[in-house]
Amino acid sequence: MLYSGITPADKRRAFRERLASGELLRMPGAFNPLSARLIERRGFDGVYISGAVISADLGLPDVGLTTLTEVAARARQIARVTDLPALVDADTGFGEPMNAARTVQELEDAGVAGLHLEDQVNPKRCGHLDGKQVVATEVAVRRVRAAVEARRDPNFLIMARTDARATDGLDAAINRARRLVDAGADAIFPEALRDLGEFEWVRRALDVPILANMTEFGQSDLFTVDQLRDVGVNLVIWPVSLLRLAMGAADRALTLLDAEGSLTDAVGEMQHRRDLYDLIDYASYTRFDTDIFDFTVPD
Repeated sequence: MLYSGITPADKRRAFRERLASGELLRMPGAFNPLSARLIERRGFDGVYISGAVISADLGLPDVGLTTLTEVAARARQIARVTDLPALVDADTGFGEPMNAARTVQELEDAGVAGLHLEDQVNPKRCGHLDGKQVVATEVAVRRVRAAVEARRDPNFLIMARTDARATDGLDAAINRARRLVDAGADAIFPEALRDLGEFEWVRRALDVPILANMTEFGQSDLFTVDQLRDVGVNLVIWPVSLLRLAMGAADRALTLLDAEGSLTDAVGEMQHRRDLYDLIDYASYTRFDTDIFDFTVPD
């Protein structure tokens, strides 16, 4: 009932332990707290909170327009309703290294298990679009160092994302990743790798966990969990998939409603009310205090 019964510190500790085990952790992207509950119910290992999803939810493109306040608020809403660890996209840290330091503490307070900081210039853009630019390696290193210095919980994961594969090639991306690990990054997110061989090459070059981004319509092929596990990937995210599916279904429903004047033919595709009530644990609220909560849940 209400929120997770597991503290953020315990989620972070468990997340670190599972990462250290070497197993591959699956983290679908939640577009709201309710979808995070569903991710947990279906047995996944964690929840990813995408900056692209937050900006799209606000009706904005993913070009660095969202604020730390907006991202921290949504991260808090999602992290507090699930027992799973949440990893959040912190873009470039929302400014200079000092801003990246504040970002770490704000997101620690939001209850997430970790974040990733990227090395693009501002304004940033989606990692699978052309025309990206990355900052100088020393600037990216300063961002990571500031983030690590600001961290209060040693189990809070600080992941460094590099977009250098698209701008400078795979070797440059690996060299930059090594510098970011030396600066204190706990894990690396090599964005927009082209094939499994590139993931395997990055895995061999680094001694920290690496993440694979399986986003649709992007530069990377959509590899299976087994394929990624076989080349040593430690985390895989599907950042925008659930939002895309939900918006596709909503678009089809509105088209049907406009054409037919009714959604009768779509009722079978909807989440049933009883399943929604079960997911949000309505029954626990009715039991909590009948003197205050005196409503009943219909069959």
